[in-house]
Parts: sequence; C-alpha cells; structure tokens
Amino acid sequence: MLKNKDIRIAVLGLGKSGIACANLATSKGYKVFASDSGKRRTHKEMNLNKKVEIEFGKHSSKVLDSDIIIKSPGLPNDLEILKQARKREIPILSELDFALNFAKPKKIIAVTGTNGKTTTTTLIYEIIKKGYKNTFVAGNIGFPISEVVTKLNPKSILVLELSSYQLEDSPFFRPNISVSMNITPDHLKHHHTMANYIKAKANVFINQKKQDYAIYNYTDKYLKKAVLKTKANKVEFNSNKAQNCIYYDNETIYLKKNKKTLKLNPKINIPGKHNIDNILASVAASYLAGTKISVIEKVISKFKGVEHRIEFVKEISGVKYYNDSKGTNVDSTKVALESFDKNIQLILGGQDKGSPYKPIFNLIKKKVKNIFLIGEATSIIKKQLKGSAPMVECKTLSNAIKKIHSVAQKGDIVLFSPACASFDQFNDFEHRGREFKKFVAAIK
Repeated sequence: MLKNKDIRIAVLGLGKSGIACANLATSKGYKVFASDSGKRRTHKEMNLNKKVEIEFGKHSSKVLDSDIIIKSPGLPNDLEILKQARKREIPILSELDFALNFAKPKKIIAVTGTNGKTTTTTLIYEIIKKGYKNTFVAGNIGFPISEVVTKLNPKSILVLELSSYQLEDSPFFRPNISVSMNITPDHLKHHHTMANYIKAKANVFINQKKQDYAIYNYTDKYLKKAVLKTKANKVEFNSNKAQNCIYYDNETIYLKKNKKTLKLNPKINIPGKHNIDNILASVAASYLAGTKISVIEKVISKFKGVEHRIEFVKEISGVKYYNDSKGTNVDSTKVALESFDKNIQLILGGQDKGSPYKPIFNLIKKKVKNIFLIGEATSIIKKQLKGSAPMVECKTLSNAIKKIHSVAQKGDIVLFSPACASFDQFNDFEHRGREFKKFVAAIK
C-alpha cells in the first residue's frame, strides 16, 4: 500500500483554495507540485509551504507525473492538460473532496444555489454557533475548506457554501443536510450548457442517504426535477403542502415536520422576498441540525444581512447608495431591482458571463432612471438593453460614481448591482464592493 510520501499530487491553480490545499497536502506528507498559468509569485508572497514545487505561466506535462490532480474551482474542465490527464486515467478531484478526507465532523451542512448562498450560509452559521460553539464555516464564502479541516473534530458542525465550480468535481461529497436555494442561468461560459450547470449543482444531494435531509426551493422548476434523484428526506421551502416543509405567511414562519407544526415570529431586518427564502432555508437547516427554536428566532431578529448583498452604504443629500457587488449574474440584479420601488440610478457591467440581459429589460424600464455602464460587457449590455433606460458609458466604477453624483436627485436610489463578474477590473466581487464603498465615502 502506498504511503503519503510516495503519492504525488498536482494542484492546478494557486488562488486561495489552491494554496490552502497544497499546504494541507504537504502537511500530510504528500509530494506536491503546484501549477498556475498566471504571473510568478514567491512562496512567501502566497504563504505557501516551501516544500511545494511550483511553476507559473503554463500547465506543463509535469502535471501528468502525478497520481492525483486537484483542480481549483473555476478552472475549465476542457483544459488541454486535463484532457491528457483523463486519457491517462489520473483521478481529478476538487479541493472539497480531497480536504474532507482528513475530517469527520459530527454534521456537514452544505448550501448551494445560483443566488442567496452567502446570506443563507452566514445565517445558518450564526444561528448554530449561537447554540453550539463548535461550529465552523468554509467554502465559497471566503474560507478555504483545506484551512478549516485541521480545526475540526468528531463533535464539530461544518457549514459550507458551495459553488457549481466546487461541486462539479466532487463526485463523492455527501453532506448530512443539503440546502439548494435556486437554479437560474449562470456560469454558462464555464459549464457550456444549462444541463451541465444543473448536474453540477445536483452533486450537493446526489450521494445523500435516507437519514440525511435535502432542503430545496419548491418554486424552482429545475430543483423540483433534480431533487427527485436524492434518497434524502426532502424538506420543501415555499410550500405548505408536504409533510416536511417550511413557509412564510402573514409575518409568521411555519415549520412542519412529521405532522407537527412549529411557529416562529422573528423580526426580519433584511429587505426583499429573496431574503424570506434565505431565512426559511436557514431556519430549516438550523432546526434539523438540532438548534432550539428560541435561539433561531433570537439570531434572525438581530441579523442585519451580509456585506456586498444589497448593503446600505450611505445617504448623501437625500440620495441612498446601495452596494450589491455580489450581484454577479442577471438574476441577482433582478432580485436587487425588485427590492426597490423606483427612481433607481443603476450601475451595470464588468466581465460578461454569457447569460442574456433581456430578462431585466422590463424591470429597468419600470424602475430605473439611468443606467451607468462599466467594464468589458458595456457594448453587450448596451445592445441588449437598448430602449430600457438612458445609458451612460463610464468605463470605470469611479467615473460612474462621479457622473451619478452630478445627476442624482433627492429620493433617488443608487444601486450598484453589476450583473457581471468582477475580474476585468477587480480581484473579486469583495474587492469591487469595497472600492464602490470607498468611492461613495469620498463624495463631498
């Protein structure tokens, strides 16, 4: 039997999760080679173990000398080096599947969906942590799983936010509780087809067993069909029909489990119907994980939302500025637009993701006074949304803020919900959101 020191692992991509994964594998005694197509950085700059051999600017054939390849989230599956690896039958895993080999927590709760993942994951974590201190959060929320697993023990609860990128290469993953918020077109440049995207999302519940729970949005047509493939106990939210379900009616949350109905009346501080969905899913997951109803109500009543998600920034001369940098797809922007009545000054643009912008045409026509366009997607958005509202080409976010400040009137809402990825001008959506807040704070 091979020992760890004899097994060669190649890590593709040296972002946050790739670095954490390489460090974890090295600490477990594996020989690690890391390959990144970007610019050269030092071990010290990346906080990477010096034992990790690295290459930059390409994925060379040295990757194929490995016994296992761990692919960082977001790297395309059709990379030439991965095609060659499959021909040689080299296993390709995600950081998720690899890291969880080294931890056996008491419970794993996994949250996915096109929109609402971060708010729901954060709320579940805050609720459970309030009643059970040995709780951790990781995944797409910003904390690599490989960094967290070393802190876990058999009494820990692990709450994960998982993207389709993380799930697509995780064929063995099995959470005790899965939460599927919704599925709308996104990341189609990466997945190529909607069917591939849905299949990736379905990996969150595909391996679950009869004693597990799959919480899903009953109103989502894709989820209603996909969830039929799981053996887990199904818990519907936005439905009052099933034996196990949770729904919201007349400012009350009703949770039905095995013919027993519980009522919750928390104060809800985050706006929008989409946040009711996030709260319902969070209540169901927290309760099924063993949290008391009184604790759930208390935490929800104090919850003010998550940074970069329709986040109120500042009011200047009667104009309110909102940061929704996490609005990285058209459906997210649709949700943000639906959260306000009218008089919106909307900032759109960034790196195009291949999904059409037409679905928000009518909402813009009804609610938006002006559109301010930034980034690479400007010409695409301009073409698809022509006639919905007056458009101003700004190129950069700082220019957009300056132009908005010169035209915005008392009572206007400035909404930064770009409907695009951030990587054309920013490191990530968090960086983009912080820059927006910095530019707003500088207005005099």
